[in-house]
Order: sequence, then C-alpha cells, then structure tokens
Amino acid sequence: MPNPMQCRNPAAATVAAVAVLMMYGCASTNYPAPVSERTPAATKPSAVPASKAAAREPDTRPEYYTVKKGDTLYTIALDHGLDYKDLAEWNGIDNPNVIHSGQQLRVKAPASTVVTAPLKAAPAIEGRPLGSAPPSAAGEAVKSQPKAVKVPYSDQAFAQLSGQPPAKPAVPAIVKVEPRPDEKPAAGDDDDEKVDWGWPAGGKLLSAFNENTNLKGINITGKLGQPVFASAAGKVIYSGTSIRGLGKFIIIKHSKTYLSVYANNSELLVKYGQVVVKGEKIAEMGNTDSDQVGLHFEIRRFGKPVDPLKLLPPDHPV
Repeated sequence: MPNPMQCRNPAAATVAAVAVLMMYGCASTNYPAPVSERTPAATKPSAVPASKAAAREPDTRPEYYTVKKGDTLYTIALDHGLDYKDLAEWNGIDNPNVIHSGQQLRVKAPASTVVTAPLKAAPAIEGRPLGSAPPSAAGEAVKSQPKAVKVPYSDQAFAQLSGQPPAKPAVPAIVKVEPRPDEKPAAGDDDDEKVDWGWPAGGKLLSAFNENTNLKGINITGKLGQPVFASAAGKVIYSGTSIRGLGKFIIIKHSKTYLSVYANNSELLVKYGQVVVKGEKIAEMGNTDSDQVGLHFEIRRFGKPVDPLKLLPPDHPV
C-alpha cells in the first residue's frame, strides 16, 4: 500500500524514488559485465588450404641430375617439372631419344649473364708545345706561316693545333643477355601458386592419389571418345607417346610451379607449344596403355606429384 505521507506530499515521494534508483544503480556497478555468447569466428582454429600448405614447401630440385638406367629425357623432364626441349637445350642434346646412364644433366636453367666487351685503348697523342708546327713529310719544306698564337690550353685547342680530332674515351659495350620469356621470374611466389583448377573430365572416380604407392594421380572412368578438358590455362609442353604406361598423353605447364598430365587418351587434339584455356577440349578419352577406358590425371608441383583432390573443386561432375 502507498505511504500516506507520500500521498500527502508528492515532492517528497519523488525525492524518495530518485534516491532509491540511485542506490540501485550504485549497487549494480559491483556486478561483473555479462559474458556474450557470440564467440568471434577468428578465435576458432581453421584448416589451412592444401594449396597454401604446399606453397610453404620450397623448390628442392637439384641443379644437376645423374642419368640412371631406364631414364629417358622425357621422364627426367617430367619428374623435374620441365619442358623436355629446354632440358635438351641446356645440355646440348641434339637427339632427345639418346642419353646415357651416368650422364650428368643440368636440370635448372643456367643463370642469365652480363657480358662486358673488352676495352679498346685510345689512340696515342703526341704532345707538343702550343704554336709548334706538326712534323713535315720527307722532302717537304718547313712552313713558317702562320705565326704562333697563344691560346688557353684545352683538349679542343690542342686538337685543332695538332690537326687531330679530340680523342673520345672508349666506353665499354654492355651486352645484357635477357632470359627467355618463359624463364623470367613471376610476379611472386603467391601469384605463381594461384592456379584456377577445374575437373579434366566427368565420370566415376576409380582410384585416388596415394604417395605410398605408384598411384601418382587419379583415374576417372568414362566412355571411349569422351572429351578431356584442360584443367587450367597453360602451355602444352608435350603431346605424344614417349613415356611407357601413359599411352597417348599431354602435359600442360601452368606456371613455374605447376603442370598437369592427361594420359591413356585415344586421340590428342593439341600440339606442342599450343596455348590452351581452362575447359578447352584437348583430347578424347581412351585406353592406350590401360586395361579400361578412362583418364589418368596428375598434378605436379616442381615435378613432384601432389594429390589432385586437394586442388580440384569439390563438385566433381559425374
């Protein structure tokens, strides 16, 4: 019930109410602040994308490789992420089908060099006092005219009086050997790791990558003649049949870091040196060097096979 005294005196009631509110507010500041239930997402551990994890691994390829029994120039180039024609050029090999066991091959591009031309000595100039006449030829009378004049010494004045053009200092010729366009460094390692991958073919995934076995890629089953697409944009650095077990295959170089392999095809539709875009039809599925129709697909980083499923989109077209 309301206090009769407060009802009779409204001002006193108001003052009392304000005093109660102030006491409650002071008491409430002693309580800890409420804890929000919304935890920032950044505090939760997140998985590192496979491409970023791979990017942390440095290029450990050696500068030279010793040929072993069973090696070919094509397998060595593939295992080191190289164009076989570059490998042949660096090592002075005219016939890529002829290499020898024990032979040492350079598997890294030679460093660009700067060649300086040798300096040429300036022509000797014989000094004579100002006003003296140049030596006369045999049998020629010595002229006494014109009379000598005094001028301030300078190279130009000396040259005029001696009858010789002023000597110019020899400048060494600098010849800079530029690397080939495909050998120039990329804008950065991060840019070189950024490859827009896509599935090379539709079909059922028959086998997955396993680095502990000989499964260096994935196998996709399909129908004879089914289209095979470029998994990413790049340049064709091989199209043929020179590696046993891969049948008719194609290698595409996407960057300094990555290349992809498309094997066991029935038909190859692109040639060496051709530039392709992602999703372009490059071959038709087949069973060359294989027991059944399908595509063997690999992605290699610095020549080392990596799991394609960690780089390809999750939505596989079946």
